[in-house]
Amino acid sequence: MNVPLITPELVCLDADLGSTKAEVITSVAGIIAAAGRADADGLSHDALDREAQSPTGMPGGFAIPHCRSAAVSQPSLGFARLSPAVDFNGPDGPADLVFMIAAAEGAGADHMKLLTKLARALVKPEFVEQLRQATDARTVVDLIESVVEPDAAAPSSAAVSPASAAPDPAVQAPAVPSQTAGTEADQQGSGAEGLPTPDTAGTTHVVAVTACPTGIAHTYMAADYLTTAGRTMGIDVKVEPQGSTGTEPLSAADIERADAVIFATDVGVKGRDRFAGKPVIESGVKRAVNEPEAMVAEAVAAARDPHAHRVSASTGEHDEAEQAGSQIGWGKRLQQALMTGVSYMIPFVAAGGLLIALGFLFGGYEIAQDGMDIALHNTFANLPAPTGHALGGSAAMTYLGAVFFAVGQAAFAFLLPALAGYIGFGLADRPGIAPGFVAGAIAGVTGAGFIGAIIGGLLGGFIAYGFTRLNPPRWLRGLMPVVIIPLVGSLLAGGLMYVVLGRPLAAMTNSLNNWLGGMSGASAVILGIILGLMMCSDLGGPINKAAYLFATTNLAVTNAGSLKVMAAVMAAGMVPPLAMALSTAVRPKLYQPAERENGTAAWLLGASFISEGAIPFAAADPLRVIPSMMVGGAVTGALSMALGAASKAPHGGIFVFFAIDRFWAFILAVIVGTVVAALLVTILKASAKHKAEATA
Repeated sequence: MNVPLITPELVCLDADLGSTKAEVITSVAGIIAAAGRADADGLSHDALDREAQSPTGMPGGFAIPHCRSAAVSQPSLGFARLSPAVDFNGPDGPADLVFMIAAAEGAGADHMKLLTKLARALVKPEFVEQLRQATDARTVVDLIESVVEPDAAAPSSAAVSPASAAPDPAVQAPAVPSQTAGTEADQQGSGAEGLPTPDTAGTTHVVAVTACPTGIAHTYMAADYLTTAGRTMGIDVKVEPQGSTGTEPLSAADIERADAVIFATDVGVKGRDRFAGKPVIESGVKRAVNEPEAMVAEAVAAARDPHAHRVSASTGEHDEAEQAGSQIGWGKRLQQALMTGVSYMIPFVAAGGLLIALGFLFGGYEIAQDGMDIALHNTFANLPAPTGHALGGSAAMTYLGAVFFAVGQAAFAFLLPALAGYIGFGLADRPGIAPGFVAGAIAGVTGAGFIGAIIGGLLGGFIAYGFTRLNPPRWLRGLMPVVIIPLVGSLLAGGLMYVVLGRPLAAMTNSLNNWLGGMSGASAVILGIILGLMMCSDLGGPINKAAYLFATTNLAVTNAGSLKVMAAVMAAGMVPPLAMALSTAVRPKLYQPAERENGTAAWLLGASFISEGAIPFAAADPLRVIPSMMVGGAVTGALSMALGAASKAPHGGIFVFFAIDRFWAFILAVIVGTVVAALLVTILKASAKHKAEATA
């Protein structure tokens, strides 16, 4: 490669880079950025987001924070040997070695292969130990180059043999971490303690799929750990790592011969239907790294158990919640389904809401009454009469506003079906989509609103899920996902919505809307406080999304209460990034250099209503940041409701000022809440710093 993956300037030895993993990640991102290979803010933000999905602490006292990021201009590896070690939530304590893999968003195949080789080398204890003993940055670079680019690496007495870089786990077997003690029999390949004895036909065969969100590190390390655990235990394990460097699929013969399947993934399995009917063990990818022998043992036990859960033979979909070895219970499953529905719904909300707001800007608020009729019956050659508040009093602007409004209304019409449909998808994968969409559409027709959409989505999902548990004759299996499940699922879910649930839920929704419309005084302020606390409690997480869902699904231009709720939610959601930006500007010495840079970017994020702009700060110091943000958000929500700010747009922050009534009240609420939150977090951080200095 013209530019090497790692150079001495990307190596930091025996350094104190902070006491938390967020501080270390931010510092290493700064080292990579200082070499001109990335933007520090963007890289640290993306790496922390990836860390939040699953900790990167590994067996053996090292960590591999990594991400694919648009902030990376040159794929790079930053290396830090820490003193003192820092907790990365590894299974055996703090990490003293940190490898930060920074891959460009569109990284070429060659670079991704190099990063993959490094990840696989890290499971070899001898390689990690040589890095601990390296005396200078050049030695570290030579060691790593001997793994990722053995042909180009300069000879070095400290370098690992190039053979250790072989990516094929069948050729080079990394040592398995000693989380579970092996017996002498284990080492001789006669079966691990507690395992069923292999049958007389020969070795038990297990196939596995590993995958992590970025497809760089955990994907390949988990594959190597499982393969080696199988070899140690006398079990034939073949793995398909579905990673960034491409997937080498398991052969049909390997799958046919397999006695059981392991899915160690944090994302969906590609081609899951290939494994239909096989006993299956499922968990996150991290478990395959931490407990590979246990997973292989569970797979062998499932192969011998006629009652073990299997990948559904009807559609290839999975029985995810109850699988032997699964770590996903029904409570978590329901939460994931609801968040899936909200996530897929939000684009419709944002597009529809902003288009409607633009319709008001161009055509005036009267467009809500006759905008659809104008869009259908007028053209630029047949302009309508201008509305009273059209931009510039122009007929052309009235027509343009009507078109914006009509398109926005069309997008908004998908809000309830999308919410319900993707809740169904979250429960039953593809078979749940059609019943969920139908139930969501009926929720809109009957007036059941977002409560009806949620219940309809759950109904459709559970009905479809029940069908995936069936084992029909082979001739019927092909019809199940494309005919039987959509037909019966839609009929049952839709029929229940019409006949049983629609009217009671519509009455409940009407009561809620009437309450929103009649809110005033203390009740409005209390609701504003609750919504403000929710918006700032987890910065884009489930609680934040629940408050946003409540606001957006009740948003209606004819309901003044719903517009006030939307304004309070948006204003409170702007507070965390703005407050952290203000705090870093007022007391910069309380923050690391990278945090100060994040603070600069947070001004724009906060103004745009992107609460996630405060996540790097909350991840680094949650006990001081999150409570401060919640207080500020509660103040903002209460003020917004008390002063009567109202927003017809569901997103956009200050940039949709034209769609916010009493904009002065909206801005005042945001400013006051921001100052309160910034003041609190600054006081708490300053107090902690003084206490640390006093005890030093």
